Amino acid sequence: MTDPELLQARMQKWRLDGQPVRTLDEARAFLESVGFCLMYPMRPAIPLPTFVGAWVGADDKLPARQHAYNDPRAKEATELMVRALRDKAAYEAPLIDENNAFLLAPSVFPYFYSLVGERNPKHPPAIGPRSPYSPLACDAFEIIRRRGPISKTKLGVMLGGSVSNAGLDRGLSELWAKLRITRVDYTVEEGSVWDELSRWAPDVVREGVGISVPEALSALVSKYLDCVIAVDEGEAENFLANFVPRTRVKEAIHALLSARELSFVHVGSKSLLQVTPPKQVYVPKNRRPERVS
Repeated sequence: MTDPELLQARMQKWRLDGQPVRTLDEARAFLESVGFCLMYPMRPAIPLPTFVGAWVGADDKLPARQHAYNDPRAKEATELMVRALRDKAAYEAPLIDENNAFLLAPSVFPYFYSLVGERNPKHPPAIGPRSPYSPLACDAFEIIRRRGPISKTKLGVMLGGSVSNAGLDRGLSELWAKLRITRVDYTVEEGSVWDELSRWAPDVVREGVGISVPEALSALVSKYLDCVIAVDEGEAENFLANFVPRTRVKEAIHALLSARELSFVHVGSKSLLQVTPPKQVYVPKNRRPERVS
């Protein structure tokens, strides 16, 4: 494989080849194909598709998150993304930047939940010396559980007028980081709408709880490599280390290499990781039947 061939393969898979995503069904198919994507490109860039790129159908001058507010393409892509969340054709999770949506396909999200989410989601978050939740986060969760889906604006009112917008954002971030809650809608008037994830998508959470960490990590490593076609081992570790300790990522990659589920491919002068292609089985051509005189 050459560098141009790798670039072309990514552009085709990431829908940057003039075949834009426009409908909900196309968005669902795109996410199932790539597994996960960011809403907007990152700086510095990381090997990962973007939803806005798939909407545009090209990667020329795509808007970054900071400049999306005045780009009509970003507005239209966001509207489709919100429709996908409402329809459960996509799930959203925090990753590198909470303001840059990390979207996952329904088939992939349970594996992500297994690594990031609460193993006992029926127990509400509690305050304690080792708890990752603040009192405000616990109060917000109880309101979301009782009254959700609920907009951030209404949630702030129910928590009391003394709660600052920044404080509420921190509390929601604490809950979202462990996938206790999820954004399920958005309106211009009231902003993000939140619900308890285990109520919004009980089957997905139940599946995620039942998946072991090694199985989940192996599945995500393989899906990431399938998404990017081929990638430097260090880049794969950098991406997956956003939600799993880097040492565990290394172990998973080496285990998959030992099992020959992953392999190396030469791209130019580089040796990159890829999902091992299926073996080509040689099937001899049928000989012409002999004439019977």
